[in-house]
Amino acid sequence: MVIITLQRAKCIGCNYCVEVAPEQFRISKKDGKSVLLQSEEKKGFFTLKSPDDSILEVSENAKNACPVNIISVKHV
Repeated sequence: MVIITLQRAKCIGCNYCVEVAPEQFRISKKDGKSVLLQSEEKKGFFTLKSPDDSILEVSENAKNACPVNIISVKHV
Protein backbone atom coordinates (compact mmCIF):
# COMPACT_ATOMS: atom_id res chain seq x y z
CA MET A 1 0.00 0.00 0.00
CA VAL A 2 1.14 3.52 -0.84
CA ILE A 3 0.15 6.41 1.44
CA ILE A 4 0.52 9.94 0.05
CA THR A 5 -0.07 13.00 2.24
CA LEU A 6 -0.28 16.63 1.13
CA GLN A 7 -0.19 19.71 3.41
CA ARG A 8 -2.26 21.78 1.02
CA ALA A 9 -2.28 25.02 3.04
CA LYS A 10 1.49 25.36 2.55
CA CYS A 11 1.33 24.80 -1.23
CA ILE A 12 2.84 27.58 -3.37
CA GLY A 13 1.24 26.38 -6.61
CA CYS A 14 4.48 25.69 -8.49
CA ASN A 15 2.84 22.81 -10.45
CA TYR A 16 5.86 20.45 -10.19
CA CYS A 17 3.82 17.66 -8.58
CA VAL A 18 1.28 17.84 -11.42
CA GLU A 19 4.00 17.69 -14.05
CA VAL A 20 5.62 14.66 -12.41
CA ALA A 21 2.50 12.78 -11.23
CA PRO A 22 -0.59 13.99 -13.15
CA GLU A 23 -2.54 10.88 -12.11
CA GLN A 24 -2.30 11.92 -8.43
CA PHE A 25 -2.22 15.74 -8.50
CA ARG A 26 -4.05 18.65 -10.12
CA ILE A 27 -3.90 22.41 -9.61
CA SER A 28 -7.13 23.95 -8.32
CA LYS A 29 -8.67 26.59 -10.57
CA LYS A 30 -10.11 28.27 -7.46
CA ASP A 31 -6.92 29.03 -5.53
CA GLY A 32 -4.01 27.78 -7.67
CA LYS A 33 -2.88 25.21 -5.11
CA SER A 34 -2.25 21.51 -5.58
CA VAL A 35 -5.03 18.98 -5.04
CA LEU A 36 -4.29 15.35 -4.18
CA LEU A 37 -6.91 13.48 -6.19
CA GLN A 38 -9.20 11.00 -4.40
CA SER A 39 -7.80 12.05 -1.01
CA GLU A 40 -9.51 12.53 2.33
CA GLU A 41 -8.93 15.69 4.38
CA LYS A 42 -8.26 15.60 8.11
CA LYS A 43 -6.97 18.67 10.00
CA GLY A 44 -5.43 20.25 6.91
CA PHE A 45 -3.73 17.07 5.71
CA PHE A 46 -5.01 15.41 2.53
CA THR A 47 -4.26 11.67 2.43
CA LEU A 48 -4.59 9.07 -0.28
CA LYS A 49 -4.22 5.39 0.59
CA SER A 50 -3.77 3.28 -2.52
CA PRO A 51 -3.23 -0.47 -2.83
CA ASP A 52 -1.62 0.21 -6.23
CA ASP A 53 2.15 -0.03 -5.68
CA SER A 54 2.79 1.12 -9.25
CA ILE A 55 2.21 4.76 -8.17
CA LEU A 56 5.09 4.63 -5.67
CA GLU A 57 7.84 5.80 -8.03
CA VAL A 58 5.95 8.75 -9.54
CA SER A 59 4.70 9.75 -6.09
CA GLU A 60 8.26 9.74 -4.76
CA ASN A 61 9.31 11.86 -7.75
CA ALA A 62 6.53 14.37 -6.96
CA LYS A 63 7.66 14.46 -3.33
CA ASN A 64 11.26 15.13 -4.39
CA ALA A 65 10.21 17.80 -6.90
CA CYS A 66 8.23 19.81 -4.32
CA PRO A 67 10.27 22.89 -3.33
CA VAL A 68 8.37 23.39 -0.05
CA ASN A 69 8.44 19.73 1.09
CA ILE A 70 4.71 19.36 1.74
CA ILE A 71 4.29 15.91 0.18
CA SER A 72 5.07 12.71 2.06
CA VAL A 73 5.03 9.21 0.61
CA LYS A 74 5.08 5.96 2.58
CA HIS A 75 5.13 2.39 1.33
CA VAL A 76 3.64 -0.05 3.84
